[in-house]
Amino acid sequence: MPAESDGTQAQPSTGPVRILDPSGPEVIPGETPSVPESPIKPRDDWRSAYVWSMRLVDAVAIIATLLLAQLGRFGADGSRGGGDLEWHGMTVSYWFVGLVLGITWWAWLDLRGARAIRLIGYGVEESREVSTATLIFYSAIAIISFALSLPFARGYVMIALPLGLVFLVLGRWGLRTSLLFRRRRNRSAMSRTMVVGRQRGTLETVQSLQDHVEAGLAPVVAYYPKGKQPIPAKLKDIEIRNTLPVGERPTVAGILEAAHRNRVQALVLTNNSPLSSAEIRHLSWYLADARIRLIMNTGLTDIAGPRIHTQHLAGLPFIHVSTPHLSRSRRIIKRGMDILGSMFALLVLSPVMIAVAAMIKAHDRGPVFFGQERVGLDGSRFKMLKFRSMYTDAEERKAALLAANESQGDVLFKMKDDPRVTKPGKVLRRYSLDELPQFVNVLKGEMSLVGPRPPLESEVDKYEDYVHRRLRVKPGITGLWQVSGRSDLDWDQSVRLDLYYVENWSVLEDTLILLRTVKAVFAPSGAY
Repeated sequence: MPAESDGTQAQPSTGPVRILDPSGPEVIPGETPSVPESPIKPRDDWRSAYVWSMRLVDAVAIIATLLLAQLGRFGADGSRGGGDLEWHGMTVSYWFVGLVLGITWWAWLDLRGARAIRLIGYGVEESREVSTATLIFYSAIAIISFALSLPFARGYVMIALPLGLVFLVLGRWGLRTSLLFRRRRNRSAMSRTMVVGRQRGTLETVQSLQDHVEAGLAPVVAYYPKGKQPIPAKLKDIEIRNTLPVGERPTVAGILEAAHRNRVQALVLTNNSPLSSAEIRHLSWYLADARIRLIMNTGLTDIAGPRIHTQHLAGLPFIHVSTPHLSRSRRIIKRGMDILGSMFALLVLSPVMIAVAAMIKAHDRGPVFFGQERVGLDGSRFKMLKFRSMYTDAEERKAALLAANESQGDVLFKMKDDPRVTKPGKVLRRYSLDELPQFVNVLKGEMSLVGPRPPLESEVDKYEDYVHRRLRVKPGITGLWQVSGRSDLDWDQSVRLDLYYVENWSVLEDTLILLRTVKAVFAPSGAY
């Protein structure tokens, strides 16, 4: 969990990550090591500038909202009546009411923590915090109006509330998009980060941060005791030089000295850190005094945030992970979304489907549809429909092509230039048009709009035990792996994404995947 601070910032170095071996005595409880003053000046703090940008964008959104609410409800000159709020003989113009509401609303977003540094770059969490703060604010207005018998114009609130939510979320989205663009383009607006832990955990954390620049943490220093085992091959491309002797244990004083020497602005402590709980507590105090963020990796991978809760039991901080469970009500909601979505898709896309069917028939006079037995929910079998994108003898020719399989893991069969695909089939696969008949499978209840890829029985036979968890939900037309790289992902990556979906299903997640599917369909890569 991040430890909040107003830490000073500077642009991260683009050079290799370095391993430092600062010497220094162990920190004795109650004894404070010498902590040098941070050399990074406040005026270089990009995070402070970004927070002020959030304040400015929020102010513009709130002003626009209340102005439109005023004009929409009362008109520019109050010609629609009720332009004043009357209460116990006092009359107040709604223009003044709007001014008070706007200032209070704007300040409340700060008090509620909707502009906290930890939210920078994290869209879903930021939007949730902004929405929650706004709903609480308007709920308070409703309660106060009822308690004091204020004749507050309901039409005014009915306009301001939804408009405010939309404007605030869109404003934050614009800021966030600009920030992520800067990070991906030249790795600017990022925090110089030090990673502390044991060898393997530290290297994996460094690589993960380097691969996901949107997190805003640029690892410039790694600090870990050298292990006896060699660095895994997949991590050898990380430019890290280790100078710590085998078995030497990092010290709090050494960590602090290295952090300040390298102008570190955030420190990531891996889940396998060699520090004791007392040392971590003391380290957090010194980092807070130096305005360096402390971020602790719990090691709970592939678990969505809403399932993780912190609890204090017996005076100790515990992390509670909720058990994934698709209850009856959640199944009903998901099935309702499937029925409405598939009916709407079949109705809207029927002209496209007719044109595709005609194109397939005109090409080789073969059948338009291709039905293939797939494995569905809890191992059930069903016939999945597709527009035919291969020649009619494709299954017979597959055996001769097995040696050219490009998929890792020997479970799936993939070829970028599969000779069995027809000329129209290449177009259908490029834009996923061959999948359209599966809306019929969804309507019949055999598939869902969103879910793991429906596997063949021969693929299921090769599954390891844990991979069978993919079958705990209905297979989908689209899913996490389809919107995260499609066929460019290897088998292990696809399984990991599918299992994450199974473990963390939600209505919001389905909605986001459906929206991302539109982008993935028109993406130039991953479809073959």
